[in-house]
Amino acid sequence: MSKKSTYNFHFIALLVVLLLCFIVNICLGSVNISFVDTLKTLFETATKDSSSYYIIWEYRLPKAITAILVGGGLSLSGLLMQTLFRNPLAGPYVLGISSGASLGAALLIMGTSLFSGAFTFSTFNDITLAIASSLGSFLVLALVLVVAAKVKDTMALLIIGLMFGSITAAIVSVLSYFSKAEKLQQYIFWSFGSLGNLSWAQLLIVALCTIIGIFLSIISIKPLNAFLLGENYAKSLGIGLQKSRYIIIIATGLLAGSITAFAGPIAFVGLAVPHITKQLFHTTDHKIQIPAVLCCGAILMLVCDTIAQLPGSVSVLPINAITSILGAPVVIWLLVRKRKMIF
Repeated sequence: MSKKSTYNFHFIALLVVLLLCFIVNICLGSVNISFVDTLKTLFETATKDSSSYYIIWEYRLPKAITAILVGGGLSLSGLLMQTLFRNPLAGPYVLGISSGASLGAALLIMGTSLFSGAFTFSTFNDITLAIASSLGSFLVLALVLVVAAKVKDTMALLIIGLMFGSITAAIVSVLSYFSKAEKLQQYIFWSFGSLGNLSWAQLLIVALCTIIGIFLSIISIKPLNAFLLGENYAKSLGIGLQKSRYIIIIATGLLAGSITAFAGPIAFVGLAVPHITKQLFHTTDHKIQIPAVLCCGAILMLVCDTIAQLPGSVSVLPINAITSILGAPVVIWLLVRKRKMIF
C-alpha cells in the first residue's frame, strides 16, 4: 500500500472515530439520551419543547463543539511551537500566552479585593472574564512580537517567553496571597478549565480565532517543514525567517489565547497530541501533520470530556485532570514502544 493510500485510510478512520466520539459525547451525561433520540434531536425531527431538545441544543452540542475546537486548536498550536523551537517539550503555552490569560482573569477576580470592596465579583460575568483573559493573553503576545523583532535567535525567544510566563505567574501568586478566600476559590475553579460555559456567541468567537489560526498555519507549511532542518536551511530556501516567525507566533497566540480565555488553561493536549500523530503517521510533513493533529486533538478532548462528565452522575470532574490522567500514559506507551521520538 502506498504512503498516500495509508494516509487516506488513517484520515478516514480518524474522521469516523471523531464522529462516533462526537455522538457519544452528546448522548452521555447526567441524563443519558439514547442514540436514536440524539440523532432525531440533532436533525430537529424531535419536538422543540422536549427536555432532550433543550439539553442537547443549549448545553451538550455547544460543549461538544467547544471540545473539538479546544482539542484541535491546542494541538495545532503545540505542533507549531515544537516545530518553531525544534523542541519536543514545547507546548502552546511556552510563550507565556496562557499565563497572560491567567493574569487577566486573576486581576478581574482577585485584584478587586485589593480595592477595599469598591467592586465585587457579582458585577462581572463570564463575558467580562473572557474579555479580561483575552486582553491578558494578547498583551503578552504583543510583548513577545516586540521581542521577536529584536531577537534573532529562536532559542532566546523561547527563554524570554518562559520568563514572561514566570513574571505573570509571580504576579498571580501575589494576588492570590492578598486575595479573600472566596475570590481565590473562584480563580481556582476557573483554572480547572471548563468546556460547558460557552454560549453560541462565545463559541463563534473561538471558532473564528481557530479558523484564522488554521489558515495561518496552512500558509506556513513550507516554512514549518524548512524549520525542522534548521534556520540556516530555511534561509537557503529563500524563506523570510522573521516574517514566518511572526505568522507562526500570531497563529499560536490566536489559538492558545482565545481558547484559554474562554475555556480556561487546559494542560497536556498541546504537548502530547503532536507526538501521538507523529507516531501514527510516521512523518513530520506538516501537510499531513496539521490535519492529523486537528483530528486527534478533537478526539482526545471529546473522550476526556465524556469521562469528565461521569455519565449518570450530576458531578463533573476538572477537564485538566482528565486530560493528563488519560493522555500521559498513552504518550509514554507510544514512546517506549517505538523507542524513538520522531522529530
